[in-house]
Amino acid sequence: MTLALTLALVGLLMALAIWTVVARDTFAAVTGFVPYGLLLTLAWLQLRAVDVAMTEAAIGAGLTGVLLIAAAARLRATETPAWAERPGLATRLLAAIVSAAVAAGIGACVLLLPDPAPSLAPAVVENIAATGVGNPITAVLMSFRAMDTLLEAIVLLLGLVGVWSLAPDRFWGGRPGPAPTEDPNSILGYLARVLPPIGIVVGVYILWVGADHPGGKFQGATVLAAMWLLVMMAGLSDAPAVDRRWVRIALAGGPAAFIAVGLLGSVIAGAFLGYPEAFAKPLIVVIEAALLPSLAVTLALLLTGPPSRKDTRE
Repeated sequence: MTLALTLALVGLLMALAIWTVVARDTFAAVTGFVPYGLLLTLAWLQLRAVDVAMTEAAIGAGLTGVLLIAAAARLRATETPAWAERPGLATRLLAAIVSAAVAAGIGACVLLLPDPAPSLAPAVVENIAATGVGNPITAVLMSFRAMDTLLEAIVLLLGLVGVWSLAPDRFWGGRPGPAPTEDPNSILGYLARVLPPIGIVVGVYILWVGADHPGGKFQGATVLAAMWLLVMMAGLSDAPAVDRRWVRIALAGGPAAFIAVGLLGSVIAGAFLGYPEAFAKPLIVVIEAALLPSLAVTLALLLTGPPSRKDTRE
């Protein structure tokens, strides 16, 4: 990327970031946040951080953007017009001063770091071969930061439980979203028949290559969730009732397998989430394969929302 394009990218990122912060309308702020995430994807690609770019596009701009759009749509009817709640000059001036002070503090923390900056990179490079994983991002996330990765999966599951808790009591255990209405001649219906087989292969492939190349469970799960949502949007399949046993097993199976491997490490390697060197890569692949369907179901059900109708199954 040339210097001119890099400067243009930085300028657009700054403009969208400022717009997202100062926009008084929730929906307008969200419309700035989504392209901001997409431009961040380009920035990570410019830095050759392909794994981070894929995650930003899938989770940052994609999933988070859709969730924020849905939240903004729900809040629109209860929002006070921007002109009716405009703060006074003193409040705005104080907010500007505090924001500038925080920005200056963060900048000072970065610019005043010693040279060279403290880093664990040499220790990671020295020990990364023991994982047997060729992709350094996967190796770090699944070994040196395995606890963080486990908690990320659990937080997503807890977030889904929080979304479900918004359902009225009479619909608890029911199905989220509107009842499906299929139009066999629609373009969406055609795409929902053609794309999912391709998307499933792509999602599984992204998982499989993630051990040695850019990819992994989160990126693959996002593709699988998108394919499932496409089928539901086209009316070819209904959203599952949240009290179905297979739904609960699919949601909890990945984190449970992660914890089980961690406990196995306590016995074999002497530390929770420790991997015996000879079995490090197979165990990492097992964890990622177990997390793939759990994350896909979690992401899809997060977007479908809380139960809103009863389950009419027999």
